[in-house]
Amino acid sequence: MADHMNKNAEDYAKEMKEISPAEFFEKNRHFLGYENPVKSLLTVVKEAVDNSLEFTCDAGILPDIFIGVKQIGEEDKYKIVIKDNGPGVVAEQVPRAFGKVLYGSRFHKLKQSRSLFGIGIKGVCLYSQLTTGKPIKVTTGIGKGPIHEFELMIDVTKNEPHIISHNELKNPDNWHGTKIEFYVVGKYIEKGKSTIPEFLKQTAIANPYANIVFDGPNEKMTFPAVVKELPKPPKEIKPHPYGVEIGILRRLARTTNSKNVISFLKKDFSRVGSSSAEEILKIAKLDKNHHPAELAHEELERLHKAMQTVKLIAPPTDCLSPLGEELITKGLQKEIEADYFAAVSRPPAVYNGTPFQVEVGLAYGGKLNPNDQAQLLRFANKVPLTYHQSDCAITKAVEETDWRRYGLQQSNESMPKGPLVILVDFVSVWVPFTTEGKQAVASYPDIIKEIKLALQDAGRKMKIFISKRKRSQEFQIRQNLFERYIPEVAIALSKLSDVPKEKIKTELESLLKKGVKEGTEETEEKIESEENGEKGS
Repeated sequence: MADHMNKNAEDYAKEMKEISPAEFFEKNRHFLGYENPVKSLLTVVKEAVDNSLEFTCDAGILPDIFIGVKQIGEEDKYKIVIKDNGPGVVAEQVPRAFGKVLYGSRFHKLKQSRSLFGIGIKGVCLYSQLTTGKPIKVTTGIGKGPIHEFELMIDVTKNEPHIISHNELKNPDNWHGTKIEFYVVGKYIEKGKSTIPEFLKQTAIANPYANIVFDGPNEKMTFPAVVKELPKPPKEIKPHPYGVEIGILRRLARTTNSKNVISFLKKDFSRVGSSSAEEILKIAKLDKNHHPAELAHEELERLHKAMQTVKLIAPPTDCLSPLGEELITKGLQKEIEADYFAAVSRPPAVYNGTPFQVEVGLAYGGKLNPNDQAQLLRFANKVPLTYHQSDCAITKAVEETDWRRYGLQQSNESMPKGPLVILVDFVSVWVPFTTEGKQAVASYPDIIKEIKLALQDAGRKMKIFISKRKRSQEFQIRQNLFERYIPEVAIALSKLSDVPKEKIKTELESLLKKGVKEGTEETEEKIESEENGEKGS
């Protein structure tokens, strides 16, 4: 106790030092998804696959990805190999791209992206060297020039890459792509929701244009591409005034190249034209020739308030790259054996000045178990969310939807029961994840509302199918019943009318088929009319 009393401010000052991001995440690896051996092995594969899909698609290349997971020596150690056909990485950038935490090309861009923070693949490198003490090996080619082969580790105290070796290899075939090899401690399981095979299956559903080959410890699996065209690529947009907080506004004002505040508003923000910029400045009582970097705090506050007050057009939505209903359906069809598929892609919406879009797919019937709880597949920008389901806005929206209206069983605000797979993809330039592990979407009211509307649209489509099939089964039962008695009725009528029983039997069968057909068509029209009326209300 006396030692503590003798310390002064100067003593505490001497103990203070900067914390490297790499050192922080090394000590807090659970933030990145490395919580236990099973999840850690899945996380390293997920981060590497996401990285490959990100850069192949961004380069306009149909992804062809190989994943190898092999146990080595000791029971809990694995060698992981991920190889893709992407654009590759320029040699000078390889060390920082794989060995410097919070270094990347996506964070400052407002457009849809799988990766964002510049942590994912570096987290793999950190976890690898932390648990095995071995470097990662990166082999990359850009289609011309030599292939470059690096062995890397991260100097966690400096957050800088440490190059163990660098070799140049001949590239006679002009290969382009990236291959990553590393060793980790983990635990591999084959069955269950949070496994590598299940993650790859879900990835294949949401990326039906990707060819994925998995060579696991005990099995080999291929998820072939079923389409040969990528979704429309997203475009980068500028921040919208409604989504800018005052702290960000201050930073933008200090770093802009604009020489005056009116130019700053027009060039650094989306949906701000000359008239709206002048209106903002009028409300803020600011001179349009004032230099943005010279704005005082009170002036910035007035400017920020005025930016939220003026009526502006919603931000552009071409920064999004949704799958679309056709690709959602094809993705589900290739991996799930069901009788019926439905897909809904909602129009883009906005929360806090940020564009987002919700897409939903349903697979019903077939080999899905009618006694099981519906299976929920959650995605954010086409990336499966395999953990923290109960904490996610997507789960909350599904549970709050009344599935009984669409022909399923459901207890109050719980997952529906029946032969159903529900796919929900949340698409945005900024996904509000609840943690750094990126496994659950935060429960913003606007997001939950849009997800529920998409689910309801898809549910109405499914109800039409279920109702038609139910009526068809009822008609079939009645038809079988009538068919059973037709021979006896034909004999009785023949005796009464002297008409041959075979002729009467043929006419009765014809009338029965005609009645069933007309009844079925009338029922289908009635069901569709009821559903359209419900949708309109």
